[in-house]
Amino acid sequence: MESDPTQITDDFPPFFRVHSSGRIERYMNHEFAPAGHDPQTDVVSKDVAISHVSVRLYLPNPKTSPSDPKPPLIFYIHGGGFCIESAFSSSYHRHLNALASQSRSLVVSVEYRLAPEHPIPACYDDSFAALKWVDSHTRPGQGPDPWINDHADLQRVFLAGDSAGANIAHNTLVRARSDGRFGLGFSGLVLIHPFFGLGKPDRVWDYVCPGSAGPDDPRLHPMAHPDVLSGLGCGKVLVCVAEKDFLRSRGSSYYQSLKKSDWNGVVEIFETPGEQHVFHLFNPTCDNAASLLTRIAEFLNSGVRVLSHV
Repeated sequence: MESDPTQITDDFPPFFRVHSSGRIERYMNHEFAPAGHDPQTDVVSKDVAISHVSVRLYLPNPKTSPSDPKPPLIFYIHGGGFCIESAFSSSYHRHLNALASQSRSLVVSVEYRLAPEHPIPACYDDSFAALKWVDSHTRPGQGPDPWINDHADLQRVFLAGDSAGANIAHNTLVRARSDGRFGLGFSGLVLIHPFFGLGKPDRVWDYVCPGSAGPDDPRLHPMAHPDVLSGLGCGKVLVCVAEKDFLRSRGSSYYQSLKKSDWNGVVEIFETPGEQHVFHLFNPTCDNAASLLTRIAEFLNSGVRVLSHV
């Protein structure tokens, strides 16, 4: 990691620090993985540019006849505290190849702009723009991408993400519900080790989200806003937590709050014993990572009531 001779004005380990010159220096870098064929899973991926947003699509080998029902579409948003990681990193590329393969689903992974160069709400706006692009495939004449046109049931769409990406997935679904102009059918929401604040003031959040309402901002802490949860625009939610995750209690609180709200869907929780935050990205071949992936795939392929045209 190169050092800047200028003074450090703000420091937010393990994410980034800010030099007096304005340069942002991240503590963690990641390897980029190219799109293409993955021989281990037989999944094919490609990148698509949508204005200032990009997405990576993952298509599993169908292994079905043309007359079989189309599988669901997974709209996935990566984590990283709103300020690190990428849809194109080797960690997420590996994870989503496996998810697409095991669930037999088309995956759309969003490359959103990172804070602090692009403060919140940039990540929310980019994810919503990508979801609107997916929704364009429900219009007469269908949309611009043949993979989505031919290989996904757009009346069975799941939003998913991990950590900050789970937060963005939740907020993107809330915004879609409020917008009311979607042709997609939203089946469910998969939140893996979700970040819904710390339950106290958070320096990183306050820095990357200027003008925030603080710890009870509805984007950060929906549990404090029953009206937000009761209007969640899908039929089913899976909350995944890990026993030793510092965010475990926040994920459990989301589960309990949603369960007690006026929302009329079904919420489930799945806990992995003995594991830390997003362990499956760091140790993808361990037994617990395999169990987590299996549970998510089962949830995606189970019967669920769909809320269309939110």
